[in-house]
Amino acid sequence: MTSEAPDHAPVIPLRPGQAPPARTPDPTAREPLWRDLVGDVLRRERLAQERTLKDVADAARISMPYLSEVERGRKEASSEVLAAAAQALGLGLGDLLSRAHGELVRVTSAGRRVGAGRLTGSGHRAAPGRGVSGSAHNGLCLAA
Repeated sequence: MTSEAPDHAPVIPLRPGQAPPARTPDPTAREPLWRDLVGDVLRRERLAQERTLKDVADAARISMPYLSEVERGRKEASSEVLAAAAQALGLGLGDLLSRAHGELVRVTSAGRRVGAGRLTGSGHRAAPGRGVSGSAHNGLCLAA
């Protein structure tokens, strides 16, 4: 039986008062897939409305197994399917994509340090020299 060494060992400073060196970002960490984010939004909204998969799938005129796979991020749904699922939940396609975008921003910025900047109207810190959103990625883009 072989034992592999861990990727990172604890760093013990040799001189008291020295901080350990900053860790570099994990190269294996990935941004979430868009289909996972959209699926999470669909599932959260469906559960918030206390509706079943069958109910929403019937209203959207898509199969229940397919909707389940979309919610779990297993399928990359077309814009037509996403629009139908969103409409069945009382959302517009823009609402669905906006919520998924918000989730993407939340998830990807959770691990980052927030620099010293002013707070925006939504409570986020704006980086110095940036727009109100504090992000260089200030738009929503949907490509098919």
